[in-house]
Amino acid sequence: MIAEPVTALLRDASHVVLATHIHPDGDALGSLFGLADILEAQGKNVFCYLEEPVSHLYNFLPTITRASSDLDAALQFARQAKDSGNTVVAVALDCGDADRLGAAKEQLLSITPFIVIDHHRGHRKFGDHLWLESGCSSTGEMVYELAEELGAKVSVDAAFCLYVALVTDTGSFRYESTSPRTLRIAADLVETGVKPDEVAERVYDNYTLARLRLMELVLATLAVHADGRIALIRATADMFERCGATSDDVEGFINYPRSLASVQVAGFVKETSEGTVSVSLRAKGQVDVATVAAGFGGGGHKNAAGFRLTGKSVAEVQNLVLDALKRVI
Repeated sequence: MIAEPVTALLRDASHVVLATHIHPDGDALGSLFGLADILEAQGKNVFCYLEEPVSHLYNFLPTITRASSDLDAALQFARQAKDSGNTVVAVALDCGDADRLGAAKEQLLSITPFIVIDHHRGHRKFGDHLWLESGCSSTGEMVYELAEELGAKVSVDAAFCLYVALVTDTGSFRYESTSPRTLRIAADLVETGVKPDEVAERVYDNYTLARLRLMELVLATLAVHADGRIALIRATADMFERCGATSDDVEGFINYPRSLASVQVAGFVKETSEGTVSVSLRAKGQVDVATVAAGFGGGGHKNAAGFRLTGKSVAEVQNLVLDALKRVI
């Protein structure tokens, strides 16, 4: 059920600022660019703000030229529209916490009314109007529902972006969050003109040599615990430097330890360039990693969650993660 203020505000708005979380994944980017295309097709002026340029992993998305990392330009876009008597709204997509908006959090939240569209179960409410659907597979699924509610036509480009969102956040429709509605939406997007084989090739067959070299080092750290039920991997800043890889290159690595037959829960501990340690958790069956992540100030879904810690080494965080996972299994 779409929160009524969300559709009403978007129907009335002539100018829309779209944003998503830092280090955006396929769902975040697919939702942002898909919604931008949908709104522009309805005659609205749209500004897509990203803290950093689109990762090379997703530079195939057909509408990334809409993206801008110029915060001043985004604020000026909103200010000039209001000064001219136009109706402006801001929308955060796939962002479960205000802090995930990044360094520009306060400036972005100053654009009001501020709408939040998200599907994370551990969502921490922010903004003026929230539409939260923790039962949805992805924010991309929610954007498609929104387009239908607005009576908007979904172009081939928008369909491509939303299909990428669905595919990446469901692990190619393998995760528990995949519902009959998810598959029906995917079918609608394919009927619009999306080619599943093309999306799969772009998403999964786009490795650089640096990414492959990094994977080799990361998989060498694989450690299995609790009679094979827990698997952990790690990546240090030194590994990234040795391979010439970036933080974007580790996307999807968590799926390798999770793929072990005996594993119930997998963890990936990564040292970031900002001096923090990031942790991704993935589970199978009834293990709830969102609860584990929440214990460290993070969040996510039952089978996919994460958090960040500062002031601790990779080894220290890995030990904390292992102790927490042992308790939940």
